[in-house]
Amino acid sequence: MDFELTDSQKEIVEGVRALCGRFPDEYWRGKDQRREFPNEFYQAVADAGYLGIAIPEEYGGSGLGITEGALVMKEVAYAGAMNAASSIHLGIFGLAPLIRHGSEEIKRRYLPRVISGQMHVSFAVTEPDAGNESRTSRPSPAARAITTSSTAARSSPPRRRKRTRCCC
Repeated sequence: MDFELTDSQKEIVEGVRALCGRFPDEYWRGKDQRREFPNEFYQAVADAGYLGIAIPEEYGGSGLGITEGALVMKEVAYAGAMNAASSIHLGIFGLAPLIRHGSEEIKRRYLPRVISGQMHVSFAVTEPDAGNESRTSRPSPAARAITTSSTAARSSPPRRRKRTRCCC
């Protein structure tokens, strides 16, 4: 197996490296201290076309693959801060289920907006006990209620977690 980068892959790495050079450590420290989302960085990545790197061309993306997306993420993580990588990760990789399983209408409505930076992609953990250190091999009552549709209607609603402030 050949692990050498192609010329176009090397161009991606160089382009991402140059883009990241516009956002020095002071930028990331300030964002972290103020607990702000790096909107300027996110938009720069979108404007450069990297958010759409693994999205098919018919929806406005580059139509490249996971390898190219991983090269973008690797360079961003190396050059920036964890905040940098976290801010764009879902915009690059999180759309795979939509691309694979979404209707044409949904793809045409949302993918171009994500690629342009107009719309951000996110996810939420809905499991009230997610992240607890007391994990067992058995799913929690909330998970059983969610995953067992025949009993979900008679199950008590899951407990809500206390709201905490997000850092982004």
